[in-house]
Amino acid sequence: MQPLSVTLIQSDIHWEDIELNLSMFGKKIDSIHEKTQVIVLPEMFSTGFTMKPEGLAETMDGRTVQWMKAMSKEKNAVITGSIIIKEDNHFFNRLIWMLPTGNFGYYDKRHLFSFAGEDVPYRSGDKKLIGSLSGWKINLQVCYDLRFPVWSRQDTDPEKQYDLYINVANWPDKRSDAWRTLLGARAIENQCYVVGVNRVGTDGNGHHYDGFSSVIDPLGKVLWTKENQEAVYTHTFQEEEIAEVRSHFPFLNDADNYNLLL
Repeated sequence: MQPLSVTLIQSDIHWEDIELNLSMFGKKIDSIHEKTQVIVLPEMFSTGFTMKPEGLAETMDGRTVQWMKAMSKEKNAVITGSIIIKEDNHFFNRLIWMLPTGNFGYYDKRHLFSFAGEDVPYRSGDKKLIGSLSGWKINLQVCYDLRFPVWSRQDTDPEKQYDLYINVANWPDKRSDAWRTLLGARAIENQCYVVGVNRVGTDGNGHHYDGFSSVIDPLGKVLWTKENQEAVYTHTFQEEEIAEVRSHFPFLNDADNYNLLL
């Protein structure tokens, strides 16, 4: 494992305006001058968290995926965030893990936010995505998935355990205490680093977002967070720190062994 630099972009999002959002995020990505290997954007970064995918959904050959390919190649860094995808006549809240080579992986949000009706227009996924970069294993999830610890629980086999958990979100300020608490809980219980990237501003439904994008260490200590401001922040993770925590506190050895049935 080599040191891993990850850039978080906490931003307002222009409501249901793909072109304006791609232009805006493109400028923010261009403003990153330090070395970075992963650039993390919020959930539905090209539209905002809309329940009206008709007219906004794209294919995997569409404008936003092509933009991600171009930006990833230009910055020589992975770019990740979720967008609205239409496939086989179904809509998905899909996280894309775009490599500079143009290859990519994707993850369809497993837990759809029925409280806001997300489960009506969108279809949930049933497969996890564990990215691999510079020797790090990275668990990628979307917003509401954060509330369901079984879905992110470490495997009891050390060879299958991940080192970094990334969650991209549109998490409103009314429940920001839950956001911050759950990010810390995922770090502590899985003895991994956590990166949570949320948005700020107010969306087209009048919901306000206060950000609190965060970097958290495997003991639950908040290394960086930002409230109610746009921000571009890069953090470099070190293998030695996570190895020391797992060696000194071998709590994962006592974890329950289980199989997840879907």
